[in-house]
Amino acid sequence: MSGEVEAVAAPGPGFVAGVAVSSWVVASPAGDIAWLLIGHPPPRRHGETARTIEAGLRALAAGMRLLPAAERVPDVGDRLMVRGPVVALDYGHDEYLLRLPAPGREWRDHVGRGGVVCVTVVLDPLGPATGWEAGREAVDAHLRRSAAAGRVLMGATRARHRGGLD
Repeated sequence: MSGEVEAVAAPGPGFVAGVAVSSWVVASPAGDIAWLLIGHPPPRRHGETARTIEAGLRALAAGMRLLPAAERVPDVGDRLMVRGPVVALDYGHDEYLLRLPAPGREWRDHVGRGGVVCVTVVLDPLGPATGWEAGREAVDAHLRRSAAAGRVLMGATRARHRGGLD
């Protein structure tokens, strides 16, 4: 892939309400890395198909200028807004933000100190055997398989220190 991201409209709140989001922090020799994983379960609502879900996830990723995991992880600017325990992600929509479901204190502290967050969008569906409820090892294996197939998009972001949540 060339690294070019096609300009498409970011999905609205109807699609974003159906995404699954998880956040955690991993210690590494280079320092702590915070992760924000965004995926979607298989089709379950009227009108959803695997194709429409993937198109929505790709549009979400394009709105943040994420690139395939096999490429260098781009800095996508300061996209996180934090106000107390509430954290929201600017995913490129003109009117809406994606509110994160209760990121842990360690994650929020990392972000509050100016730490980098790796935003990761996985295009392959998150089902019972591969989603959050399956446990960390199953999620890690799913991510590795999806990344090897070119179906994970990533970018590095941080908290905005001005503006906050509107």
